[in-house]
Amino acid sequence: MDSHLRPALVIFGALTVVCGVLYPMAVTGIGAAAFPSQVAGSIVEAGGKPVGSTLIGQSFTSPGYFWGRPSATAPMANNASGSSGSNQGPLNPALVDAVKSRIDALKAADPGNTASVPVDLVTASASGLDPEISLAAAQYQVGRIAAARALDAAQVQAIIVRETRGRSFGFFGEPRVNVLALNLALDGKTAHTR
Repeated sequence: MDSHLRPALVIFGALTVVCGVLYPMAVTGIGAAAFPSQVAGSIVEAGGKPVGSTLIGQSFTSPGYFWGRPSATAPMANNASGSSGSNQGPLNPALVDAVKSRIDALKAADPGNTASVPVDLVTASASGLDPEISLAAAQYQVGRIAAARALDAAQVQAIIVRETRGRSFGFFGEPRVNVLALNLALDGKTAHTR
């Protein structure tokens, strides 16, 4: 028995040190050197104070701000410690009702807007934490924001153009905008990521 137990304990100890200590330290160190902002949580600061993260969506409800994608995290929206989707399929009546109520809320906030409502403004993502919206979703909100802030629509459009991010690596995904960056730009605050 001892002839088998000792090697097993030595291998267990060695693998624990390698896989549980050395490997995580190496990966964390490489990540911190190569991607310092992301490893630190991509915290956005404005005026010297943290105001959010470029990686986690926030709920904005004022008509003078861009609204992000709905969140299905529990117990509150955009809960980073409870990342999840609603897990409701397209035929689920609860999902249909939720989408209809979100469409109604968008139309009530901007009754003069007759454009089609972009899908990302009325459906939650799998994570429930999307910090970005499509250009169509941003464009849909221009009239409401311009009216609420007494701005010309062209000024709001210019902010969207300035904050637009292209496709990742030139071909992955679609052009998009970060909602927090848009709203900070609307407020005229200079933001930086630590």
